[in-house]
Amino acid sequence: MSILLDRDTKVIVQGITGRMATFHTRDMMNYGTNVVGGVVPGKGGETVEGVPVFNTVKEAIAATGAEASLVFVPPPFAADSIMEAADAGIRYCVCITDGIPAQDMIRVKRYMYRYPKDKRMVLTGPNCAGTISPGKALLGIMPGHIYLPGNVGIVGRSGTLGYEAAAQLKELGLGVSTSVGIGGDPINGSSFKDILERFEQDDETHVIALIGEIGGPQEAEAAEYIRDHITKPVIAYVAGMTAPKGRTMGHAGAIISAFGESASEKVEILSAAGVTVAENPAVIGETIANVMRKAA
Repeated sequence: MSILLDRDTKVIVQGITGRMATFHTRDMMNYGTNVVGGVVPGKGGETVEGVPVFNTVKEAIAATGAEASLVFVPPPFAADSIMEAADAGIRYCVCITDGIPAQDMIRVKRYMYRYPKDKRMVLTGPNCAGTISPGKALLGIMPGHIYLPGNVGIVGRSGTLGYEAAAQLKELGLGVSTSVGIGGDPINGSSFKDILERFEQDDETHVIALIGEIGGPQEAEAAEYIRDHITKPVIAYVAGMTAPKGRTMGHAGAIISAFGESASEKVEILSAAGVTVAENPAVIGETIANVMRKAA
């Protein structure tokens, strides 16, 4: 099964009339994603790529039965859009938007945790590439052609390195069950742990690839969870081995400020938890293939 979406999942795009949102909506539809509408306040009644536009998420759900949303809204308004989706009853939301203020994401997290876990919307992002279940559905900005269907689950903070892993696997004839970008911001909707738990429960996922980077405690938390709860083989790559301490690198969250936040420390922690760590980005696919051969 798909851990977050499949070909039947009904999707809306918040901010669909924007140039890039329209482009990626078309791309998702061409891939096979079941896009049923869009939401832009004040533009209800219009159509984009053949789907209706609504003024609110509640209107869109009432008319289409939408279950998932892609937030393609400018940073000043993105947090409100995420909370609107949660309030309306969307079950899964991907936020692509980069540059959302950390204080806004704190409000989002507090708002979402008002709901009990079984009714709480799952959020990935912001500042992420999205989620793809190859051959089924794409919710985000990923290049769908590089993903073969298969049994490797990918979860990463870096969208580009997630693409690299998928492309290397394709070259080796190996495929992906689901690839999830959780985003590189300091405060995001889902952690490595959240997605690892879903992969552990997924029969189609036989091996898990974790793509980390410097900054923040998520990889260390993931290592602890892997050690105690994950039975499937896990392969990891951590970007930023040469990054200087105290300097922001790429993502807003990629800054080393405490023990366990440098790439070398994360590699050590993950290795101690039984994770096989790829030495460099060029051998991510090869490392996964070797682990799969040993596990077969």
